[in-house]
Amino acid sequence: MVKKSIPITQARSELSRLPKEFASDDMHDAVAITRRGKPVLAVLPWDLYDGLVETLEILGDEDLMVSLRQSIKEMEREDLLPWDEVKGEL
Repeated sequence: MVKKSIPITQARSELSRLPKEFASDDMHDAVAITRRGKPVLAVLPWDLYDGLVETLEILGDEDLMVSLRQSIKEMEREDLLPWDEVKGEL
């Protein structure tokens, strides 16, 4: 996930350029900020952060996880409803 790491001293000067770098074609998923060669911070695009938070919320909600596991089992058994039938019920 992290393809680039930079020392914290360098991060101070590069921080304002990171949004443009994230938007480029060779975008990094995240940038590790290091101190003495060890990662201490991660900088990541907002969409990635938002997706991670949402995923953690879902994983932490037992009712949602029960429903998700049930849906996966139904999918694996191909026990699915046709879209027209579902749309009609809405």
